[in-house]
Amino acid sequence: MPPPPLESLILTVRGQKVLLDADLAAIYGVPTKAFNQAVKRNAERFPKDFLFQLSSEEAGEVVLSRSQTVTLKRGQNIKYLPYAFTEHGALMAANVLNSPEAVKMSVHVVRAFIKQRELLAGQAEILKKLAQMDAKLLKHDDALRVMHPSQLHELF
Repeated sequence: MPPPPLESLILTVRGQKVLLDADLAAIYGVPTKAFNQAVKRNAERFPKDFLFQLSSEEAGEVVLSRSQTVTLKRGQNIKYLPYAFTEHGALMAANVLNSPEAVKMSVHVVRAFIKQRELLAGQAEILKKLAQMDAKLLKHDDALRVMHPSQLHELF
């Protein structure tokens, strides 16, 4: 069975790339409740930079971003606020579970985070080049504005 497309599950919350508890539990092949219990039993392994719980507002945004057709009924709230695991937290969770499936999938999880970083680095390079091109165009545009109309006619 091919591994799930983890890149699509990685979200940005509070400026960090994270995987949600339910997604990690599915990846590691355990029920979300059992997954969260194992994490709580080993709370000392999960500092705040490894794991944090979403606020109700953040959880609502995640629900909406995942599916535009999902709507909660008036007055209905998300029952359990999800936990968000950073790359290090996701790897630590695999160690806490210590099942052969979790260990195997932890490598896949780390690679997905690495791929996300590489994509972001590539985008940063493209944005830098676009900014350089924009600066050049603005410089040329300013030079054209300074030229006398007769000089412009000679260019074309």
